[in-house]
Amino acid sequence: MHVPDGFINAPVSVAAGVVAAGAVAVSLRGARRELDERIAPLAGLVAAFIFAVQMLNFPVAAGTSGHLLGGALAAILVGPYTGVLCVSVVLLMQGILFADGGLTALGVNITVMAVVTTVVAYATFRGLVKVLPKKRRSVTVSAFVAAALSVPAAALAFTLVYAIGGTTDVPIGRVLTAMVGVHVLIGLGEAAITAFTVGAVIAVRPDLVYGARGLRQKLRLRVGGELVDAAPDPQPELTPVPAASHRTRNVWLTGLAASLVLAGVVSFYASASPDGLEKVAADKGIDAKVEEHAAADSPLADYGVEGITDGRLSGGLAGVIGVGATVVAGTGVFWAVRRRRTDEDVTAASAATPGASV
Repeated sequence: MHVPDGFINAPVSVAAGVVAAGAVAVSLRGARRELDERIAPLAGLVAAFIFAVQMLNFPVAAGTSGHLLGGALAAILVGPYTGVLCVSVVLLMQGILFADGGLTALGVNITVMAVVTTVVAYATFRGLVKVLPKKRRSVTVSAFVAAALSVPAAALAFTLVYAIGGTTDVPIGRVLTAMVGVHVLIGLGEAAITAFTVGAVIAVRPDLVYGARGLRQKLRLRVGGELVDAAPDPQPELTPVPAASHRTRNVWLTGLAASLVLAGVVSFYASASPDGLEKVAADKGIDAKVEEHAAADSPLADYGVEGITDGRLSGGLAGVIGVGATVVAGTGVFWAVRRRRTDEDVTAASAATPGASV
């Protein structure tokens, strides 16, 4: 759903840029409450993972594909404020290095793909986990529903922006129907990817999932071949105890390796069909005034490395470079805004009960 230059007129693009800048500023302040020395590198990894998975277009209808937007995934894994920043970093890297998403439309893209998806997804997610049973499965189910709704919400937001500042004269009803219709299907793919990823992380490190904080199962012991509660627990909502730092490092390395494989190898097999916005734009004529990207002469434009004729190698290398650039840029931003550990934090962590099972 990357909006190129020329779809939206200059005044509305500037206004969207102001909205996006304000949202990023608020998110930088809010992310300080979500990030610490342990989570900041993981947030950089989440941004890199989103970049990698966005290269994997999947077919959703005849001649149309979709890809992850990532707002729901980022918000649930590392928090809503950090989630906005994660997707914004991805969009910035894509626009500057790969000529994907217009530079003058960067504000529109951040507003639609980062802010709207994250806000809608996290609000839906929090509402669901409050009413569902306090179990891991509830977190995964809530993630699925939240992600599924966030994508058509983004399509609706784009349609609203287009209705105000579109550069072509196309009936807004046609655009709305086409955009929301195809993005409902794309949302199902987004939901599956989000739920699978959140579920995988919860299975090994639930304490690293922001959306699962405050949820844990009771500590149970096996006695006589049966599992029994270790002690009465009148409080079902407990905070999991952080695991050892080396396990966090293992999660980071595993996630980075997965991102590199997805972007460097699996992306070659992604669908070549236009994504939802591109397809609607071509069918409805809203791309009549599209402009050439300002970074069209970038050596990495269109996710290929200039001078390398082998398509598989060129695309794979571009993907690896993109993952590396995104994880470095993202980690740098998140490390800079992280919350510094105080003496009180260290004392509280030392006093926590070790070895609790989630």
